[in-house]
Amino acid sequence: MNRNKIKGLYCVIDSAWVELSVAGQWAEKLVQAGVEIIQLRAKDDGSRAVLEAACAVRAATKGKALFIVNDRLDIALLSGADGVHLGQDDIPLSEARRLMPSGIIGVSTHNLEEAREAESFGADYISFGPIFQTKTKKDADIPKGLEGLRALAPNIGIPIVAIGGITADSAVPVLEAGASSVAIISDILLAEDIGGRAAGIISRIRTALKER
Repeated sequence: MNRNKIKGLYCVIDSAWVELSVAGQWAEKLVQAGVEIIQLRAKDDGSRAVLEAACAVRAATKGKALFIVNDRLDIALLSGADGVHLGQDDIPLSEARRLMPSGIIGVSTHNLEEAREAESFGADYISFGPIFQTKTKKDADIPKGLEGLRALAPNIGIPIVAIGGITADSAVPVLEAGASSVAIISDILLAEDIGGRAAGIISRIRTALKER
């Protein structure tokens, strides 16, 4: 199943840090670096610009990496994305599944209750966080820390994407605490060489997994 592909590095191209006009080019660099999951997040942009960016990212990832659209099911469907990631206030998971029956649907969660609910309603994966303090999301919850992740992980049977303040240095400890995947945003997007930074993180993760 596609949910089994939710592991390792999960890159988020966020329009708060990257111009939508170059999202496709950045996706190409990430794919060349070995990234296998890319999400496009555009919270405050017009639908046309987001759709154009999504189509560009889809072209860069087609057959090479999973492409997930944040929040916007309509954009995910129109661009041919592999799936959509829903927040707690977005459309219900059941409606998303009806319109995207074979797509990957992830749900943002911040506690065990939300995580269990998402799993019971058929989510393919959950995100959980923020793990650490983050500047990427203005309304972020209180950081859960590695202990919060360790407490949650044994109770969830679908992949867990940890998110929030994760960097190249903290990615492996987060995975060791129970996450299936780590979502990294600013630590990659603000790097001088985003491909090199992503490749370095992937190498660290693979080395750590081999040593387990």
